[in-house]
Amino acid sequence: MSSPAAFCPPSAAEPMRSITLFTLPGIAEIAPGTDLTTVILAAAAAAAGADPEAALQPGDILVVTSKIVSKAEGRQLPAEDREQAITEETVRLVASRVHPGGVTRIVENKLGIVAAAAGVDNSNTPAGTVLLLPVDPDASARALCAGLRRALGFDVGVVITDTMGRAWREGQTDAAIGAAGVDVITDLRGSHDTFGQQMKATMTAVADEIAAAADLIKGKTSQCPVAVLRGMPELVHPQGQRSRNEGGSRNDGARSLIRPAEQDMFRLGSDEAWREGYAAACRENGLPVPGEDLLRVPEEDPADGPGKDPAQDPGKDPAQDPGEAPGKAQAEEPK
Repeated sequence: MSSPAAFCPPSAAEPMRSITLFTLPGIAEIAPGTDLTTVILAAAAAAAGADPEAALQPGDILVVTSKIVSKAEGRQLPAEDREQAITEETVRLVASRVHPGGVTRIVENKLGIVAAAAGVDNSNTPAGTVLLLPVDPDASARALCAGLRRALGFDVGVVITDTMGRAWREGQTDAAIGAAGVDVITDLRGSHDTFGQQMKATMTAVADEIAAAADLIKGKTSQCPVAVLRGMPELVHPQGQRSRNEGGSRNDGARSLIRPAEQDMFRLGSDEAWREGYAAACRENGLPVPGEDLLRVPEEDPADGPGKDPAQDPGKDPAQDPGEAPGKAQAEEPK
């Protein structure tokens, strides 16, 4: 039986820490061209009128749902077929699974983010439309942060968030896709823990932690797309300058949270990795790759003439051709 852990009361040198989170209610539906700086400042003023403690303060971090940024930037598109919009935003297919509700595609999108459906969303947007992510979420965060700082006269940080799944865990959580004026990673490598052991791998993704914490109060259906986190002023810094933390943080924007391809140990889904490895082994050994012939465009026989209907060929029954359906499915799979 283990002995009970000793309680160490906080010392005067190490006071208890706390953070405060609150939403800025009253933000209406955002239309293309909306000035988000003006909208957020108006919501903050209204919140402060109801509770003086809600007035924005130096060191506050504003956490903004990417949906309102996309709407303000005109990224809402008519799209009866969401799948086509996903294909157009896809750079690389990571994994794909068929399920009773359709097909889930995990892809790398144009921002380098690996996510389900390339970040294309059809929730909280009118039927028949979809929302794409901002073209450059870090640039959007910088513009918003600069506007807020000019109006307020002091430094605040901005984190733009989107909802993502996790590779090894159920459920979704919000993560940072854009950031400005705030550290996104606290790099603890080279520092020492309380036992004097050097830390060699720990890099805390503080921007993702801020995004997830704010989502607890913003929610998905409460129409509160902006939250304020207070209590971590050391993460906020003058825009364009390095953090006050000596060499232990990175504030290059949320894009620096994306792991480089050469360091990605899980670049493909398990089934996709197996198929790619099997095909490579076949090619290396001069063996045919199963299914690869289905992707080739057959050469036209001059005797057939252009546009000949295979159904008129008595030697071929399309309904009995085992390669017909798989070939079509593979040809339509996004690259």
